[in-house]
Amino acid sequence: MDNLPVFDEMWGRDERLRDPYGQFNDWFSREDLSRLRAKQREAEEVFRLTGITFNVYGRVEAEERLIPFDIIPRVISGMEWQRLSRGIEQRVRAINAFLYDIYHRQEIIRAGRIPEEMISKNDAFLPHMIGVEPPGGVYTHIVGIDLVRTDDNQFYVLEDNARTPSGVSYMLENRETMLQMFPELFSRNRVRPVSNYPRDLRESLANCAPPACTGTPCVAVLTPGIYNSAYFEHAFLANEMGCELVEGHDLRVVDGRVAMRTTQGYRPIDVLYRRVDDEYLDPLNFNPDSTLGVPGIMDVYRSGGITIANAPGTGIADDKAIYSYMPEIVEFYTGEKAILENVPTWRCSDPDSLAYVLDNLEEMVVKEVHGSGGYGMLIGPTATKKDIREFRKKLKARPSNYIAQPTLSLSTVPIFTRTGLAPRHVDLRPFVLVSPNDIKITPGGLTRVAMKKGSLVVNSSQGGGTKDTWVLDE
Repeated sequence: MDNLPVFDEMWGRDERLRDPYGQFNDWFSREDLSRLRAKQREAEEVFRLTGITFNVYGRVEAEERLIPFDIIPRVISGMEWQRLSRGIEQRVRAINAFLYDIYHRQEIIRAGRIPEEMISKNDAFLPHMIGVEPPGGVYTHIVGIDLVRTDDNQFYVLEDNARTPSGVSYMLENRETMLQMFPELFSRNRVRPVSNYPRDLRESLANCAPPACTGTPCVAVLTPGIYNSAYFEHAFLANEMGCELVEGHDLRVVDGRVAMRTTQGYRPIDVLYRRVDDEYLDPLNFNPDSTLGVPGIMDVYRSGGITIANAPGTGIADDKAIYSYMPEIVEFYTGEKAILENVPTWRCSDPDSLAYVLDNLEEMVVKEVHGSGGYGMLIGPTATKKDIREFRKKLKARPSNYIAQPTLSLSTVPIFTRTGLAPRHVDLRPFVLVSPNDIKITPGGLTRVAMKKGSLVVNSSQGGGTKDTWVLDE
């Protein structure tokens, strides 16, 4: 591999093999590259035949693409994962406590830890949820915490995904593909399984059943339809959980319950895992033009007739301006310092912060407060002068719409190229399931990798790929 200017998770900073990769390196050093190239092509064919695609939205229409997959696993030791898990659980508990608080007594505002306007003027705050008691007190049933690494023991939270985190289907298919391609690798390494995620998801959702549920909870997945970028995942999870995949036109309110159409008539749903944004969830309460949701579902929800996962209004917890307050939020609700640090963040709504960002735009990453998928952001060090000029105008016009962060020296992991291993930047999205009974964190999660040399952009919509993430028992 090349000389590494950043921390590499296989070779460290001084090209000394790190322990988690010991068994893998022994195996790889004896492998024939032509065989591995054939395996890489075989893996791509598996993804193609399985239909593991995503949609990229351009100026004209959505384009369906195969997500790039790399056959070299990312390996995390058991001790590293133990610390990460503690930090993730602490953060998720704080997020749920924060959501309950801002929709009830707003103690964090009364205590002066967050400015009142950060809540009241936030587009993601949902007044319809004020005073609502979600079943089991759970707002974020499924959470994705995006992590980046900069050194041996240094991880940062890049962002919190509390609305409808996606990508878990890729995590599961990546593992299944690796098990098919390289069974001998799994006999050498004690890798913690991820295959029980769909069962855990179904169980966790069922444990959040509403008061109106009188028997075995009926769980369904609500999708916007086949043209949504994550439709493959919606169908995949419904199938793996053994529950119905429904669209808005399949549902209606019957006798105070949300019910789905079946061959035997309408059957009440207890828990709806929705992959539809708040705005489109209920045309009677939100966007009247929406055909994706269910008219009246919010009224049923408020009366305890259905559980909506994740709860409406959770988006404020992954708002990037609120993210900058997460260290205070964690400490306020847990009484502890945050185990996982935030990336230093400048809120451009603050005049002094805006001035600093404008002066240092070439060195910063600037993101839209409500942005996702890598869209609407500027990566200063790789941007053209024209990009920076245009972004400067956007910042001045709507400073409250942006936050800025330093460009971190993200860790690299090896990917497989025609000539062998080469380092590429990565992030990690562990998936967390929350129920009144417990919090379950799937060991590993989705590793997204920048396939282009030197690129910091890992989003699949921007050309990134994925790889299997191994958490070892030791």
